[in-house]
Amino acid sequence: MATNRAPYRADHVGSLLRPSSVATARSKHFEKEEISPEELSEIEDAAIAEVIKSQENVGLRSITDGEFRRSFWHYDFMGMLEGLELEERDEGIAFQGAELRPIFPVINGDLDFPDDHPMLEHFRFVAERTSEQPKISIPGPSCCHFRVAPEDIAPKRYKDLDALFFDIARTYRKAVQAFYEAGCRYLQMDDIFFAYLCDPKHRAQKRKSGQDPDWLIDRYAWMMHEAIKGRADDMLIGMHMCRGNFKSTHAAEGAYDPAADAVFNQTGVDIFFMEYDTERAGGLEPLSLLVKGDQRVMLGFVTTKTGDLESPDFLKRKLDDASRFADMEQLGIAPQCGFASTEEGNNLTEYQQWRKLELVVATAESMWGSV
Repeated sequence: MATNRAPYRADHVGSLLRPSSVATARSKHFEKEEISPEELSEIEDAAIAEVIKSQENVGLRSITDGEFRRSFWHYDFMGMLEGLELEERDEGIAFQGAELRPIFPVINGDLDFPDDHPMLEHFRFVAERTSEQPKISIPGPSCCHFRVAPEDIAPKRYKDLDALFFDIARTYRKAVQAFYEAGCRYLQMDDIFFAYLCDPKHRAQKRKSGQDPDWLIDRYAWMMHEAIKGRADDMLIGMHMCRGNFKSTHAAEGAYDPAADAVFNQTGVDIFFMEYDTERAGGLEPLSLLVKGDQRVMLGFVTTKTGDLESPDFLKRKLDDASRFADMEQLGIAPQCGFASTEEGNNLTEYQQWRKLELVVATAESMWGSV
């Protein structure tokens, strides 16, 4: 296991572009049914072992499996929970200029975290192969509400959202403990719907469905807090927020202002990954709500949506700007999102991906003297 410990000055959200070996093997298994699960696993194992080395070689200290075993950043984890299944339908969720594959989560029973959830073993695989700190990213609790339509919730008692939120929090509390027992000391939850609920369009949609978006922000913060409050002292929790990421497109926009207080001061999270690569994310002023202390914000000034490489001077200026609202000692830098939130990946090359991660590390070393 690793001897170093997060938080770092340079980090990344977790997903990486799938190499051709993995993309081809997954197609042969899931679509063409030409290779067995065991053959697919062998190919994924080999690719993950290589991507662990690549992360170490560019100087990153938190190491993931690139989410190579997943199709989606969130649905794979959710579909492995008890009481939740994934259904394929005719039309997917709309992004700007793209449509997500038509997979939908359905709650058809009591939610629970199984003792044999496959991602526990996914974490162990990385932990056994790196001398740096292994990290796994899973979807945050809010995903089990925001991405499930009311008509897709079968248990009658879950029509009472307080009952649903209580069971989601309980399920995630079990997940946190299970990952800890598997050796995880750095668990990241991608809870992007805090940012979605800052978007006027998404806020209006929730109001139309009879749900107050500000009440949801409060409840989502409560779920996160309840899920992680009993964790061991040596376990750090990260949380990533963005506005959608599918083939370099987005699904939301709007500044963090409506959610910033709840995110920083009600969740109990240690490390925040915040998208800040375009005007869609608004200004840096919400950082002023970060209380002085040990929490850290990993500022996403480096985009994963294009291959254009940001300049070191640009990143230095942006970090200097951020330091007007939060103590520089509580800041770090990371890409604004993963490079492949779904297995299709974003519109850039693997070469460009690694140059961006090298830039993140170099920027941290320049600004703080280390990663």
